[in-house]
Amino acid sequence: MSNSVRVSVIQTCTAAYSLDKTLDKFEHLTRHAKERDGTQLAVFPEAFVGGYPKMSTFGCVVGDRLDAGRDEFLHYHKAAIEIPSPAICRIESVSKDTNVFVVMGIIERDGGTLYCTVIFVDPIQGLVGKHRKLVPTASERLIWGQGDGSTLPVISKTFSSSNAQQENVSTKISATICWENYMPLLRTHYYSLGTQIYCAPTVDPRPQWQSTMTHVALEGRCFVLAACQFASEKDYPPEHPVVDVHNRNPDNIMINGGSVIISPLGKVLAGPSRQAEDILSAVIDLDDIVRGKFDFDVVGHYSRPDVFEFKTKLP
Repeated sequence: MSNSVRVSVIQTCTAAYSLDKTLDKFEHLTRHAKERDGTQLAVFPEAFVGGYPKMSTFGCVVGDRLDAGRDEFLHYHKAAIEIPSPAICRIESVSKDTNVFVVMGIIERDGGTLYCTVIFVDPIQGLVGKHRKLVPTASERLIWGQGDGSTLPVISKTFSSSNAQQENVSTKISATICWENYMPLLRTHYYSLGTQIYCAPTVDPRPQWQSTMTHVALEGRCFVLAACQFASEKDYPPEHPVVDVHNRNPDNIMINGGSVIISPLGKVLAGPSRQAEDILSAVIDLDDIVRGKFDFDVVGHYSRPDVFEFKTKLP
């Protein structure tokens, strides 16, 4: 394959809300993916840095907030990172050192507000973009602010070929976080900008998620790289809420993975992975995108602009 890129999805989780340990984990997993699989692009899950507070209530009911919940938010706020920050610098350093393009879910701290954000880190240029989740889902709205149209990038990236006889490979990369993938107009926005590697950092481990990821790949005729967290009780602080308070066990699963890599024609290239942290890798042939668009191009010959109109309203 002359137009190929080696990609990985990293199924992992935050290290007990410790920034240093989480960044150590990031570095170890990135280096392992590079050394084992020759990875050029690695996708990490939603909220990998900063943590996904599964089962937390933050002391909220309609019309009231408990002091203990405010303290919990304070703890969570301190676990988040700013852009720029020393944490971002370390991620950039690992990306540069390994020559791996990184797509990573973080909890971004901006003043008193937290955002569920994905960052794009280039080995040469460093941080080249970010995307803030447009609509936090359900109780996530208690703790995360809404993103806006200013952070909806599709990043152009040229990967160096490992074969001297082959040309470098240019591609376009986007990221859509968890249930944002159920927003048809957001997907259309990314398709209209030519996304080819459609990253989907998530914490949704349901079997139904696989249907969504397959649908996106077929609809957009793009490669879908879905990285989900895999977390057990031991990955959270001891006082953190759990699914069953009467049956606490360090090995009880909190988030059950399901990471997957899917081709533009809906073929599963790697995964879905369950029951463990994992690195899933594949060599993707970008020419498969054009092969797929032979009979279906959602923003091309299937778009019917005489019937429908789509417009992205950017700030």
